[in-house]
Amino acid sequence: MKRYFLHASEMHTRTTTPAKAGAQLGDGCNSGSRSVTPTFPIGPRPSPGWPRKGWLSYPLLLGLLLTPTALTAQKTPADLVDPFVGTLADFGQLSPAAVAPFGMMQLGPDTSPANHAGYDHAATTLLGFSHTRGVGVGCGGAGGDLMISLRYAGASGPALIDKSSETARPGVYRVHYDGGILAEMATTRGAGVLRFTLPRAGAVDLRIDPRHSYSKRLAASWTSLTSDDVRADLLAGTVCDQGAYHLHTASRILVNGRPIHQTLTAGANDLATLHLTGKAGDAIEIRTGLSTIDGRGAASVRDTELGTASLAAVASNTRAAWNRILGRVVPSGSQDERALFYTSLYRVMETPVAIDDPDGRHRDKDGTVQTSPKGRTCYANWSLWDNYRTQMPLLALLQPERSADIAQSLVALYAGGKAQWSTPHEPFLTVRTEHAGIALLDMHRKGIAFDADAALAGMAADSDTLKRGTPDEQIEAAYDDWATAELARDLGRTDLARILTAKAQSYRPMWRSVFQTPGADGDVVKARGLYQGTLWQYRWAPIFDLPWMTATVGRERMLGELHHFFDAGLFNMTNEPDIQVPWMFAALGHPQATADMIRTILTKPIAHPYTNSGKLPVPFVGRSFALSPQGFADGMDDDAGGMTAWYVFATLGLYPLVPGEPWYVVTTPAFARSDIDLGSGRRLTIRRDGPEDGVIARASLNGRALPDFRVDHAALLRGGILAITTIVPSVGTARRNVPQLQDTAAKTLTDGARRRQ
Repeated sequence: MKRYFLHASEMHTRTTTPAKAGAQLGDGCNSGSRSVTPTFPIGPRPSPGWPRKGWLSYPLLLGLLLTPTALTAQKTPADLVDPFVGTLADFGQLSPAAVAPFGMMQLGPDTSPANHAGYDHAATTLLGFSHTRGVGVGCGGAGGDLMISLRYAGASGPALIDKSSETARPGVYRVHYDGGILAEMATTRGAGVLRFTLPRAGAVDLRIDPRHSYSKRLAASWTSLTSDDVRADLLAGTVCDQGAYHLHTASRILVNGRPIHQTLTAGANDLATLHLTGKAGDAIEIRTGLSTIDGRGAASVRDTELGTASLAAVASNTRAAWNRILGRVVPSGSQDERALFYTSLYRVMETPVAIDDPDGRHRDKDGTVQTSPKGRTCYANWSLWDNYRTQMPLLALLQPERSADIAQSLVALYAGGKAQWSTPHEPFLTVRTEHAGIALLDMHRKGIAFDADAALAGMAADSDTLKRGTPDEQIEAAYDDWATAELARDLGRTDLARILTAKAQSYRPMWRSVFQTPGADGDVVKARGLYQGTLWQYRWAPIFDLPWMTATVGRERMLGELHHFFDAGLFNMTNEPDIQVPWMFAALGHPQATADMIRTILTKPIAHPYTNSGKLPVPFVGRSFALSPQGFADGMDDDAGGMTAWYVFATLGLYPLVPGEPWYVVTTPAFARSDIDLGSGRRLTIRRDGPEDGVIARASLNGRALPDFRVDHAALLRGGILAITTIVPSVGTARRNVPQLQDTAAKTLTDGARRRQ
């Protein structure tokens, strides 16, 4: 197969050996075995390094995990994560909920106003605490399942949050509210502990609401209301209510660590209430498990993952799990720089989620019950339209073992009845699954093993169902067809590859007529039926066909149009369709333009004229990524790690310009040094020799020059030193051919000065 990359004034073609297809892995999530074990405990299948027996037996005061003054001078990656980043209004749509790596359970606060994912950092009224949420994905997210609240009997008016007491770290959340009640929570993959501590004696009402939801609540029923085993069966709409997911919960209520053997009373709208009388310091604890199968499965998750461990022990072990995953990358830089990096990487590692019960059972997309073989894990909760460009490739680089299970889970989508959004029988909340085939091709070419033959069959059949009406639909379908053709070619299916390649190129006449010279409506969001973008932003979307686009337009003209795209304020960093464009300069032989553009986006306030819903009357001016509750640009969703993965790649100085091709653009990294643990004793050091704002002069891997500023994935995996040399320009010289992200000097707006209503 051919790899294309443009260096200086000419186009080079490179021939590489395709990655070997995974073999004998069977169909779907319940595929055959492999030698890699999961890196996070799923039921009784813990990973190497995670204590296999008594793993929740290490007591640690929860306050040490949450109180900054108690932290040691040498902070761990988990200590640096700030879960409140991106939780204000429409600046990221995130939540500070407690969550384990790739965990189903996200146990956290629900506020009023709720905004996205049930929480708004500016809100001061608490509704309760729910156990699931889809964060950063628009439409108000999905989840909010099983909301629990506790107040003193007879309390009236809103339950006010003591914002000064609110703290969060990966896997834990803590807050005082309603005159001093302390709520603390910690989670494992599929279970969580919620504890209320009373500040004074009195009667309290514990309420559990099975009908609370961020999407449409389609059904909710109690199957048990005894305090030892409170069980519910739930059905709700997926994100944007495009499908439905089924969930089962099992909770146990304890007072001061002991069961109380009482029965809850279900009232209007199935709201279950338990009346208790306590004294100052009493702790009321609710321990809950989640399952895609049934209540018995949820109880098994709860008992297996939590056992009798204290909340502090659960928090301590989940913190350790986060440190193992986040600690695979160690950047230099200031504490704030590392904090923003690890906070971004933390969001990348939240999805997709592992859905197996301890016995390996999970529900498939067609509603059937399947069982994962020992050592394998099934994943769900997809947002592929958003994150196939960035988050999936980052997982392939940093989590290759887990990516094998993720890939096999994607293959299972086709066998289970894949829908472009979601089905009526989803095992868990989800968004959409377009471009699963591109993600699979990308992982296949990066050596991730899965059943590639089954993937190809599903992708080829899926091609006939793709929408091809609007201009953007034609481009996106062409990308999917290209990925299927390339996988067919890798697997030796040359006849199929030839047919699908022709199909993938069928968009070209439309591109010439619509995108080669955008008309007067070129800057109008949703013009001509486009989805969340403009003609100018979708113009660059067929990145898989960059050589053809360049040959059609002409290299110099294309560079000029790229400059115009930024100089005229047509770029939109708040949504995915054009986030690859800053990296295209390097592919066209202008690495300095890419370096300067990326540094500007990472470090400076810029003008953001667009959101995904339209062009703003006045651009929002602010940072695209910031270490604050206003963590993103106005109207910018994180999109299930899609945007934070872009940030992580950019700070490392790498970018997967063409998902489906196993190479990266190389640019100036934000950090002077980053060390990446590649596993099996291999380590990659990315080093910047020279100033961050210097002129990029040279890139090399283990001393071998990279003249076109690209590096192959396989070469990176061998480890060593990726060095980028920058120099201070001579006095009186200036950078040439560097585009601008609109002039913000004349703007009166500053970070946070305007919030889109």
